[in-house]
Amino acid sequence: MSAPTALRSVSLCALACSLMSVPALADEAGDQGRIVVTAASTPEDAAANISRTAGGADIVTAKDFEDKLAVSLRDALAFSAGVYTQPRFGQEVRISIRGSGLSRGFHMRGLTLLQDGIPINMADDNGDFQELDPQVFQHLEVYRGGNALRLGGSTLGGAINAVTPTGRTASGAELRVDGGSFDTLRAKAAYGYADDRGDAWVAITADRSDGDRAHGERRALRFNGNVGIKLSERVETRFYVSAQSIRQKLSGALNEMDALNDPARGNFAGDQARNIDSIRFQNRTTVQLDGGQFAFGAYFNAKALDHPIYQVVDQKSEDRGLFASLELAGDIRGLPVGITLGTQARFGHGDFRQFVNINGKAGVPTSIQKARARTINSYAEARIAPVRGLWLIAGGVYTHGERRLDNRLAPARSGEAKFDGFAPKFGLLFEPSQAMQFYANYSRSVELPGFIELGQTAVGSGGLALPGFTPLDAQRAWTAEIGTRGSLGPARWDLSIYRADLKGELLQYNVQPGVIPAATFNAGRTLHQGVEVALELKISPWTALRQVYQYSDFRFRGDAQFGNNCLPVVPRHFYRAELRLGTDRASVAPAVEWVPQGAWVDYANSKRVDGYATFNLGAQAQLTKAVSFFIDARNLTGKRAIGDIGALVNYKRDNPLTPANEASAAFYPIERRAIYAGLRARL
Repeated sequence: MSAPTALRSVSLCALACSLMSVPALADEAGDQGRIVVTAASTPEDAAANISRTAGGADIVTAKDFEDKLAVSLRDALAFSAGVYTQPRFGQEVRISIRGSGLSRGFHMRGLTLLQDGIPINMADDNGDFQELDPQVFQHLEVYRGGNALRLGGSTLGGAINAVTPTGRTASGAELRVDGGSFDTLRAKAAYGYADDRGDAWVAITADRSDGDRAHGERRALRFNGNVGIKLSERVETRFYVSAQSIRQKLSGALNEMDALNDPARGNFAGDQARNIDSIRFQNRTTVQLDGGQFAFGAYFNAKALDHPIYQVVDQKSEDRGLFASLELAGDIRGLPVGITLGTQARFGHGDFRQFVNINGKAGVPTSIQKARARTINSYAEARIAPVRGLWLIAGGVYTHGERRLDNRLAPARSGEAKFDGFAPKFGLLFEPSQAMQFYANYSRSVELPGFIELGQTAVGSGGLALPGFTPLDAQRAWTAEIGTRGSLGPARWDLSIYRADLKGELLQYNVQPGVIPAATFNAGRTLHQGVEVALELKISPWTALRQVYQYSDFRFRGDAQFGNNCLPVVPRHFYRAELRLGTDRASVAPAVEWVPQGAWVDYANSKRVDGYATFNLGAQAQLTKAVSFFIDARNLTGKRAIGDIGALVNYKRDNPLTPANEASAAFYPIERRAIYAGLRARL
């Protein structure tokens, strides 16, 4: 590590430590003055953090999805306002907030993923969510857009923090077995223990399924655990370990006719798959201060990816990082104040090899690259209440990134890039009562390209795909947001309206679907604006309705080629609702998912898919004090429709007279009819 980079990575840590020597701020009355660890250990602590956020944010507890076959983050976040999730197949899901990673047809970009407050994005800022198992989450915290500042996020979409239980929050044993359609079987065994000196929690989960589409079989075995040790009344350190072995066949995209008429069809070409073996160690130490808390730690992650796709991708990578944060709250001369400081430094390297795909096996090597990356986010936020119930907030995230690819087979296609950017945020939070908040903020986001964008593929002689370095700029945006959250009588709501003006948006399109991977470019000016709504109504003691709605208007602005065309992939309107009838002892819950008008397929806006509505049904019963049962039935009418899309440039130009069954394979059908059931026991 160079000296300047080292200084960047520790400068904010040093500042945080120096502030610890300042006389502590006097404790402030009221919930706004509570000191809560940034990675909230309980849902109540997480709710307190969100109540201090001048923008869109919410918490999803395990209870919200425990009566579902929660295979991926899509199942866990189905009723989180503003989170767009669409399954492609198996655990492969599109996750997007405010159009983040809009045209990425694989993996994830534009979101910061954390587990227990510790970043799990790789050092190049790209992320994978397949290693996150919702079965082991205690709750998830979702901070949309610039509201992710307190977690070090600087991307357009924001951050999602998955929090696992500890021996103190989940003592005793838990057993769970789920199963159903497509030979699906999932199991979980967990145990937590706590005493005066410390606590421990471990969980083993297993998953297998043939998938609802051909060539979609999956197998997974995961371990998660943590041990907390009380070093004193004010100091606790916690060690985490997780390990995964995942084997997933990839059903792939289909042309539109096959996706609609034969949604069980899979793509067998190249025997495509994603096989992951990974292990992760991390430590977090917290120090309780008079009026605050200081936290610091480190992590290490090793991952092996065997990924036959258009070629056989063989990647072995290691990522390590350091982090520190300081939270203070109190008052100065009678004015309530709060301060958040933090830094996250991630460093990684990898051996990236690619081979000609011969029925899923490695043939002639086409690329051997050494990759190195570092991303350092340092952030600060100050809050002050000049009058009771009104908070003024200002802060920012400084991002430094370095990326290097050394191409051993084609040295001329090696390259490196460095990025620096500052993303300020200004906010206002008004609380007319304890049950109601109004907010507004204006923030900047800075999103760095990762190796998937920088290591693009060119087509050489004979049509051979040759990866190499491609220079790209960072994506930047200014986002304005207003909204409200709270409760009144039987209603609880979360409403945000946002407008993001982007420059250099990282957009992708399929060069040749299923054959040559997506190309990425920096667009000129684009616009993302929309509405995010969650509304819950407690109609009676035995009737409750929860709903989420998204309005998404994403488009070019005066583009030389596409004018003011809409961006593809995400539909303009999206609605989910669930009506729960019954009590905690027994209930049924019919649900609907409705897309009134389908999304555009291409940048030229020459093709749009149809909308759809699906009907689902859930039920649960408490069989004994310790044992409960649930049913999760999906797409009961067997609706056939397009759920997700791989963005194209111009569908009609590329397929002018082509029969639909030979057109571009860029479509993913929605989930087929399925029925699952499960048993849970807590001892």
